[in-house]
Amino acid sequence: MFSIEHEFDATVIVLMDEGEPPLQEDVIINSFAECVTIEQYDPRTDTVQKITLSANQLRDLAAALDLPEGIYQLRETPPGK
Repeated sequence: MFSIEHEFDATVIVLMDEGEPPLQEDVIINSFAECVTIEQYDPRTDTVQKITLSANQLRDLAAALDLPEGIYQLRETPPGK
């Protein structure tokens, strides 16, 4: 299950784990104009862990989910091609 909220400076997506226990903590994705942050509470340390991705890293991650093993470099396609 997930939720989407549009705030003043970001779109916030919350991913909630469903299914059989043990369940993972919610994942919160904040999409800003310049970056994306991914946060998850860590009950072992009682802290929130945060990862920040640039727009290019997010694009690469999205592409990597559908590619086989290997090393890749995405290139921009000029408009009209």
